[in-house]
Amino acid sequence: MAGPVPATEQMPSRLNMMAPMIPFALLWLFKPLLPSWAIVPPKSCLGGCGTIEGLIPFVDWVNAGIQFLRSYEIFGLFTFRDITRSIARGIDVPLDFTEALLYKGFGAVGPMPWVMIVGLMIVFGLYLRGWRLALLGGGTFFYLSLFSLRGIWELSMKTLSAIAVSVPLAAIIGLLIGIAAAKRQRIAMVVAPMLNILQSLPHFSYLIIVAIFFGVGAKAGVIATVIFAFPPMTRLTMLGLREISSEVREAGIMAGCTRWQMLYKVEIPSARSALMLGVNQVIMQCLAMVVIASFIGQPGLGHDLLTRLQNLRLGQAFEIGVAVVLIAVTLDRFSQALVEKEPERIKDGPLWVRHPYLCAIALIIVGSIGLASLTEAAVQLPKEYTVSISSYLDAMIKFITTSLFTPLGILRDFLLVYVFMPTKATFQSMPWVAVMALIGCVGWKLGRWKLALTVMAFVFFIAASGYWVRAVITLYMVFVALCICAAIGIPLGIWAAKKDRRTKFVLGLCDTFQTFPSFIYLLPAVMLFQISDVSAIFAIVVYATIPITRYTIFGLRNVPSQIVEAALTSGCTERQMLWKVRMPMAFPEMLLGLNQTLMFALFMVMIAGFIGTVDLSQEIFRALSFNDGGKGLVIGLCVSLIGLTADRLLVEWSNQQKKRLGFAN
Repeated sequence: MAGPVPATEQMPSRLNMMAPMIPFALLWLFKPLLPSWAIVPPKSCLGGCGTIEGLIPFVDWVNAGIQFLRSYEIFGLFTFRDITRSIARGIDVPLDFTEALLYKGFGAVGPMPWVMIVGLMIVFGLYLRGWRLALLGGGTFFYLSLFSLRGIWELSMKTLSAIAVSVPLAAIIGLLIGIAAAKRQRIAMVVAPMLNILQSLPHFSYLIIVAIFFGVGAKAGVIATVIFAFPPMTRLTMLGLREISSEVREAGIMAGCTRWQMLYKVEIPSARSALMLGVNQVIMQCLAMVVIASFIGQPGLGHDLLTRLQNLRLGQAFEIGVAVVLIAVTLDRFSQALVEKEPERIKDGPLWVRHPYLCAIALIIVGSIGLASLTEAAVQLPKEYTVSISSYLDAMIKFITTSLFTPLGILRDFLLVYVFMPTKATFQSMPWVAVMALIGCVGWKLGRWKLALTVMAFVFFIAASGYWVRAVITLYMVFVALCICAAIGIPLGIWAAKKDRRTKFVLGLCDTFQTFPSFIYLLPAVMLFQISDVSAIFAIVVYATIPITRYTIFGLRNVPSQIVEAALTSGCTERQMLWKVRMPMAFPEMLLGLNQTLMFALFMVMIAGFIGTVDLSQEIFRALSFNDGGKGLVIGLCVSLIGLTADRLLVEWSNQQKKRLGFAN
């Protein structure tokens, strides 16, 4: 039996692991000897004296392309902008219908009364899952109606009217692209990198492009929402169709199905679970984006929430935030229940026995219309019947912040002075050539030249764009948040994985927090830490701890049972079982969780720019203010490439660990 590896034999492997750090350390150590352009990239391709932004003028190239698309007439008849404006006008048709249905009305016929919507949500909840879901649905819309002293009901209906148009469009587009990519490998090779870029690109960067080509307002918000929401549907469609067993397809062939019959009668029904999960993701993505789309004129809760946050009216913002959260949780739970709902056998008997829920819906519609004809209070509660607790919330927030001012102020100042600022200075002192050398060496170590050249090209684009200094600040914030997320999420995942009840509780919390729209996390951050790097990183940590916690639980609870039994047979204690068996086996999954946490952190750091962080997010907000599409898109690509660099390295590292453990071919 082989004994432990001697320390002298372990040393070469340790040195091998540290080898990628050597060029980075040498370049950093000899920084005084480097030319200035190798430390911080020039801000201009004319040596900093010209007007062209960036070592390579990407911004000017993109703006030139945008201007070409705006002015060049195709066949001398119309421009690309004319096409996009026609699409926007087409969006107005379904949007006008949903707006009329929910809050504008159809001329003499008013909108759906609030009592009708509450009743329909109760019946739908009973049909899908039972009284708990019915209580959630009915209670949510009753809250929106009751707490509408500041117009929350109408704002909510504006938001829901946009979602009602965005969700079907995003689901259909995602489904069609997913089917095409699943059927044709060449299409998949084009679609996959596009999805990676779209899902890592900050929302604000393409909000500017949407505003330029589609205008502003509700229709532009719907289009931006569709662009943001269709990638998950595409991915899950591809996954669902590819995982259909060969036996199912062979059965369809034996039954004589044509190509279209195979798709619509065999493959799509077989992939139902994945497709319905895609619809759930589309709904949640649409709700998240509808809030952000308020920057280009999307009316609704998002616009009002941002206004309250800007004016630091935290009580009113909190009240609106509760409405956003309730809608998000309700839509999430209803869509999940729809995914899990199995077809039911129709009972024998009269109509109300065979279709009880349809009869209940008919009664609610007729009854609410009759009630609305008798009193306006059934359509929308009058102001005197509505309430607002924003003044009490303001008083409570003031009391909390006053009571905790000293300890929170001490904690904030300590973190800023002794942790965040030194870390920030360290990141800013790194020469960009040293960072590129480090990334290239790590890429070569993990995937040889192909991966090394790819990630080095990503870093070079960021350096050459002219936004290296802001990108380094973004990287510092993400790095600090990532460390804190790992320090919280991994121990929490270890604790939760030990018992089923803990696992269920923690995963339930993760599901709930993941349904909250991103801007909601700014409320407690500003309330507790005011406007600073601490508040931004606090919001990032609360939002981004979810994936690493979830993946840690998944990895620890899915260690093969035969390995656990072998460890128990050899006499391992519980501590030895954790650190010598479960943790090494779960490490590949934890790397994937760290990768997702980094993506969440990058997403949230762009949102945190709303409260004044001095990084790439601030530049994107500035580009949005000046309608500078080229600048917004290039900065968005810089953020995207930070995420894609980490993604390529961490996924490759995880795959290698899986191969080493025998989990992959």
